[in-house]
Amino acid sequence: MATFIIFFFTILALSSSATVMASPTLELVQSSCLHATFPKVCIHTLSLYKGPVTTPRELALAAIKVSISRAINTSEYLSSLRKEANQREKGAMKDCTSQIGDSVDDLRKTLGELKELKRGTFRWQMSNAETWVSAALTDEDTCLDGFKEIEGWVRADVKRKVTNVAKVTSNALYLINRLDHP
Repeated sequence: MATFIIFFFTILALSSSATVMASPTLELVQSSCLHATFPKVCIHTLSLYKGPVTTPRELALAAIKVSISRAINTSEYLSSLRKEANQREKGAMKDCTSQIGDSVDDLRKTLGELKELKRGTFRWQMSNAETWVSAALTDEDTCLDGFKEIEGWVRADVKRKVTNVAKVTSNALYLINRLDHP
C-alpha cells in the first residue's frame, strides 16, 4: 500500500510539473498571436504544434514549419484534383501548384535563415527572411488569380485551402517581424 501511495504521488508530481512546463508555451503562443493578422488561426495552429516552443524565435520557426506543411498539403491536394479537372481547370491548377511550390521554396529558405541567426548579420538575415516570406505570400495570392474565371466547386475548394496557407504564412511573417537580436 505504501508503495502504491508513493507511486501515486510521484505520478501526480510529474504530471503537475509537465503542466507547469507546458503553460509558458501556451502563454507565449497566446501573447505572441494576440496582434497577428489572423490571431485565432495563429493560436490554433501554433498551440497544436508538436515540438519545442519556449522562445519567440522557436515560435517563429514553428510558424514557418506550419506554413510549409500546409503549403505542401495544398500542393498535393491540387495535384490530386488535376486528374478530374477539365482543361481550363487543369491549366489553372498547374499554375497554382507551381506558385505554391515557389512559396514552399521561399519558406524553406526562410527556415534555414532563421535557424542560423547571428548577431553580426542579424539585420541582413531578417531582411532576407521577411523578403522570402513576403514573396511566398505573393505566390499564394497569385495562385488564386488563375481561378477567377472558373466557376464551381474547384474554385471554392482551392480558394479555401490556399487562403488558409496564406493566413498561416501571414502570421509567420508577423512573428518573424517581432524577433529581436539572437
